[in-house]
Amino acid sequence: MQATDWLPLLAELADRADEIALRLFCSADLYVAEKPDKSLVTAADREIEATARKLVGERRPELGIYGEEEGEALGSSDARLIIDPIDSTANFVRGVPVFATLLAIEVAGEVAAGLVSAPALVTRWHAARGSGAWQGKRRLRVSGIAKLENAQLFHGSLGGFEGKQTPPGLLALARATHRQRGFGDFWQHCLVAAGSGELAFDPIVAPWDIAALQVLVEEAGGRATTLGGERTIYKGSLVSTNGLLHDAALAHLRGDT
Repeated sequence: MQATDWLPLLAELADRADEIALRLFCSADLYVAEKPDKSLVTAADREIEATARKLVGERRPELGIYGEEEGEALGSSDARLIIDPIDSTANFVRGVPVFATLLAIEVAGEVAAGLVSAPALVTRWHAARGSGAWQGKRRLRVSGIAKLENAQLFHGSLGGFEGKQTPPGLLALARATHRQRGFGDFWQHCLVAAGSGELAFDPIVAPWDIAALQVLVEEAGGRATTLGGERTIYKGSLVSTNGLLHDAALAHLRGDT
């Protein structure tokens, strides 16, 4: 099976997710709860993931599923869907339209295809191994900027619970770059893939936060690793870059400069 063969399933899942998310976005009676890790969960998160699991069971019952809200369900094949039903739930709850459903297919431990759907932004990004990264019908390429002094850095929270996990080296990296913007979450990595910035950093992420973004950035010509430089979705951090500045960014973030 080719990596691109997974994209129709991901698109169908995204269509259903978009319908649910837009129906509940800015709803006055939206159910919201706080998890033990201080992150938020809403009725939209739960309904999207439940709907995705049901649809996968109908379309591709051999697939395993690994999701933020319901955990892991084993399948009969070596492939599984990895889903974050709403990335940036905090934005969703506060009425900020920067949120997305993240969908990826992992086959034998390698992410083969991914799709990011941000319905309030009316935007989707997708990628499949060997077939490039796309925003709609526009093929994406990372930027060719090769000096930190000319680079744009994206980052997430600098304070609060998430900020406590940010390495002190982020400030050094910020000082070394030309411009900084705090977009956070999925969007910053999509912007790196599109060449709109060179660097993006998330200090606390789970596999469902990373999977779709990893293949998107890499297929656009960039790099996506942990803070320690490991190419994995299972080590809890994500640094995406245009590739040219990756080693320098890691060195600054780790305080090696």
